[in-house]
Amino acid sequence: MTTDIFILGGFQTDFARNYAKQGLEISDLVADVVSGTLADAHMAASDIETIHVGNAFGQLFNGQGQLGGMPATVEPGLWGVPAARHEAACASGGIAILAAMAEIEAGRYDCALVVGAEQERNVPGEQAARNLGAAAWIGHEAEGVVHMWPHMFSLLADEYDARYGIDSRHLSAIGELNFRNAKSNPNAQTRAWSHTPESFTDDDTANPVVVGRIRRSDCSQVTDGGAGLVLAGRRTAEAWAAARGRSLDSVPRIVGWGHRTVGLPLAPKVARSANEQYVMPHVRQAITDAFTRAGVADVSGIDGIETHDCFTSSEYMAIDHFGITAPGESWKAIEDGTLERDGATPVNPSGGLIGGGHPVGATGVRMVVDASRQVSGTAGDTQVEGARTFATLNIGGSTTTTVSFVVAV
Repeated sequence: MTTDIFILGGFQTDFARNYAKQGLEISDLVADVVSGTLADAHMAASDIETIHVGNAFGQLFNGQGQLGGMPATVEPGLWGVPAARHEAACASGGIAILAAMAEIEAGRYDCALVVGAEQERNVPGEQAARNLGAAAWIGHEAEGVVHMWPHMFSLLADEYDARYGIDSRHLSAIGELNFRNAKSNPNAQTRAWSHTPESFTDDDTANPVVVGRIRRSDCSQVTDGGAGLVLAGRRTAEAWAAARGRSLDSVPRIVGWGHRTVGLPLAPKVARSANEQYVMPHVRQAITDAFTRAGVADVSGIDGIETHDCFTSSEYMAIDHFGITAPGESWKAIEDGTLERDGATPVNPSGGLIGGGHPVGATGVRMVVDASRQVSGTAGDTQVEGARTFATLNIGGSTTTTVSFVVAV
C-alpha cells in the first residue's frame, strides 16, 4: 500500500427489518444508509467527492437499475457528485470499496462515500432463490436446481470430504457459533431467534436438509439491509482528525487488500486445484495478497476476521485458506475454541452472514464497517478485546470474485 485509506465513519442498518412489510423500497434503504453513514462520520453531503454503490440484484428484486444515481436521488446534497454502481454478486460491496480506494489512490478525489444495499425480502422465497442464482453460469451448471447456492456449497463440502474428510458436526458447530455471536449484535437479523441443541444436529425435524449436505442451520439469511463507509486520503483525514482533536493514528485504515477473479462455474475451479493443497487457491492468493500489502506475515498478525459464511462450508474453507489451520484441518480450529470471540483468532464475532444477515450487495461493506469498529474499540458487545488488526473475506458466486481487506489502527 502506497496510499493510506482512512475510514472516517461507517454505518449498518438493522438487518432484521423487512422494508417491504413497512411499505418501503430500495430508495428508503439507500436513504437510511446515506444519512446514517454521513452522521457517523460527522460529515456533510458537500464533503463527499465521489460515490460507489455495491448492489448485485437491484433489477431482479426491485426492477431498479441505475442505482449509482440513487444516493443523489435520496440526498439532494449529493447532486452532481460522480457515482457508479458495482456488481459482483455477493462481493459487490468489496468491489465498490476497491473502486473508491483506487480513485483516492489515483488522486482523482480524496473523500468517497461507499454504499452497499440490497432488498431481498420483497419477493417469495423461491423467487428470491432464483434471483440469487443468477450469479452462477446460467444454462451451464446446476440446471433445474431451485436452491442454487445451497447446492453449490454442498458440492464444496463434498470436495473437502473427498480430499480430506469432513464431519457434519463441524459444519453445525460453525452455524451454532455464528448464531450465538449474533445474539450480542444489536443489528443482527437473528438476534432474537431461538434454537435448541437439536437445531445444530442431523435431526431432520429440528434441522431439515435444504440440499445435499446443507441443512437449515448451515445457511445465511435472505436479508434487507445496507451498510456504508466514508473513505478518505491523508489530506482529508488529517483535517478531519484535527477538527475533532484526534490523533490520526487512532483513525482506522485499510492497510491491505487482495482481489482475484476466476471463471463462473464451480467445476473448473475444483478441477484446476486437484493437485494443490488449497481447494480454492485463488481465494488463498487474495488473502495473502492482502496480508502482503498490509505487511502482515501470516494470520498470527491478525486479531480477528469477518469472513463470508454464506454457508458453513464457505467458512470451513476460509479457516484453512486464512492459514488458521493447515489445509483440510479446519475442524481443529472449530474443536479447540480458536474461532470463539475470546479465542486465538476470532471469526465472525458479529455473527457473520449466518447470524447477522446477508443483504448481498452490502455484505462486503458491512464486514469493513465491523472491522473498523473492532480495531477502534467501538464494537460494543461484539468487541474482541485488544483488537488492532482485522481481516475480511468477501466472495461472490462460487468464489468467482474474491476480495480481502486488512483494517488496522
